[in-house]
Amino acid sequence: MSSRSSRAIRFAVGGLSLLFVLLVVLIAKPPPTGESERLAGEPFAEAPMSTTSTTSSSTSTTTTTEPPYEGWVDPESSGEPWGDTVEGLLTFRGNPTRSFYGEGPVPTDPEIRWRFPDQAMCSNSSVGQEVINWCGSGWTGQPAIFERDGQTWVTLGSYSRNVHFLDADTGERLLDDFPTGDIIKGSVTIDPDGYPLLYTGSRDNFYRVVAFDGDAPRELWALAATDVSPTKWNNDWDGAGLIIDDYLFIGGENSQFHIVKLNRGYGGDGLVTVDPELVFDTPGWDDELLAEMGGNVSIENSVAISGNVVYFANSGGLIQGWDISGLKFGIDPTRVFRYWAGDDVDATLVIDDEGMIYAGVEYERGNARSQEVGQIIKLDPSKPDDPLVWGVQERPRLDSGVWATPGLYEDLLIVPTDTGAVLGLDTATGEERWRLELSGPTWSSPVIVDGIWIQGDCAGVLHGFDIRDTTAEPVPLWEVELSGCIESTPAVWRGHIVVGTRSGFIYSIG
Repeated sequence: MSSRSSRAIRFAVGGLSLLFVLLVVLIAKPPPTGESERLAGEPFAEAPMSTTSTTSSSTSTTTTTEPPYEGWVDPESSGEPWGDTVEGLLTFRGNPTRSFYGEGPVPTDPEIRWRFPDQAMCSNSSVGQEVINWCGSGWTGQPAIFERDGQTWVTLGSYSRNVHFLDADTGERLLDDFPTGDIIKGSVTIDPDGYPLLYTGSRDNFYRVVAFDGDAPRELWALAATDVSPTKWNNDWDGAGLIIDDYLFIGGENSQFHIVKLNRGYGGDGLVTVDPELVFDTPGWDDELLAEMGGNVSIENSVAISGNVVYFANSGGLIQGWDISGLKFGIDPTRVFRYWAGDDVDATLVIDDEGMIYAGVEYERGNARSQEVGQIIKLDPSKPDDPLVWGVQERPRLDSGVWATPGLYEDLLIVPTDTGAVLGLDTATGEERWRLELSGPTWSSPVIVDGIWIQGDCAGVLHGFDIRDTTAEPVPLWEVELSGCIESTPAVWRGHIVVGTRSGFIYSIG
């Protein structure tokens, strides 16, 4: 991310006509303090404080109010729910900064409440020329849980090639399954503005918008991986989309980043409608990256947004940010942040309330850059020329590193690794405070609610730890033995813990 002045210059170059109109308005009526800086596209500009004073003969009162944030995503919303229209955990890691884990209470003596379905969910899917039988749910596979019409819904995709709509209390179907043409690896997203819409990708080439306001779910629209060009790698969609102000932001394993104007509404029959328009797409690579890494540059993580910048990474290790401040005015996003981590970054980026980025990096290629930078890194995008705050080396062998999305809790960063080691790091310094050994690979991302860290491992054990004292080693609270490796990320909501495993089933623990 650039400084305030350099951002203003870029915005002026990209949108002279818009600024001309704005200048005319400003000459007629000067803006309040700080307004011109926000119009110039500064993603982290703080809104000014407005102060009013009232005085009577006996008292003097000063009332200070802060205007609402005027950009896309207030950085200070990190760790908070995704708005207040729909109650729930609505997308992978819950909000645009990928830092919300759900709502308690967390069960204190948990046990399995239900298992879905009656028989294991499995189907075949090809990896290259090899056909593999996939069962249950895997990386990232976090369910969405939300309140609707007095019921708590659970929705998720699975390796059965279906999206499921379940009652969180009973595990029974609320709607028929929605079929796709191949397995679903990633997490679904529920519309945060109250429209009865679900967004999901599949390995069958399509990212879909699915309505669930009728007797059965129905597809309203689909974006094919081949609808844009150029593309690289393959046609899968692992990432969970973000929907903000009627725009969908999504990256694909076609190695492209896409923005779609959804144009949501309702028809004369009262059913929800969309009329999507692809308003922007761009390759997630550049020539410099291809020269270093070759063609495996797919975007497998879920995009994150803080301020007016959308961030994502790819399998070539390129972490980047695109300024979307002018999107609603018809101005295309511009890349304002670029950092090469040296190796595959499939884990989703996590952003704190100061705009700092935490990234987990795999160690597959063993190149000099990944050895130099490290496998767990903190970046300051406001210093684009030298953003690395710290890097931690975690590469006990080739083909190791980090697949899970790191978890933020106060001043603690929790990072599971491919070998089964889980690290607790000081967010300010990267210093290792503690290390646990679980059954690896630990690809399931940490979930922290009410100071309780919930973590799945590949022995099929779901662990609960007390981490309220962030300076001490986690205190084991409970374990629940499930069947099959837990690659998916658990979802926590008001006494429910829902997670799928590679055994072929979805479990509710409570």
